[in-house]
Amino acid sequence: MRPSLALAILFAITAGSLAPGCSTLPALPPPGDSAMPPPALLPLDDLVAGLPPPRATDATASNLAARASRLRSRAALMRGPVLAPETRARLAAAIARGAA
Repeated sequence: MRPSLALAILFAITAGSLAPGCSTLPALPPPGDSAMPPPALLPLDDLVAGLPPPRATDATASNLAARASRLRSRAALMRGPVLAPETRARLAAAIARGAA
């Protein structure tokens, strides 16, 4: 790389990294000096009481049961061996020979 190009790149990087420091920050009040009181903490029961009742139906329950069954069957397949017994035996024999 030519020295003039390297200097131009270095200048561009330096100018680009220093430019954000030239902006003005908004005036913020000091911490703890707020005209508004802090938000009130409410018990969770009061918040949940204001929610609408759940909309689960019999169809929702059957759909969830079917999905759970499918996920359990997929999980059962994943618990099995990764390699077929023939492949595992072939790899073990190759390792014993020192060919792997």
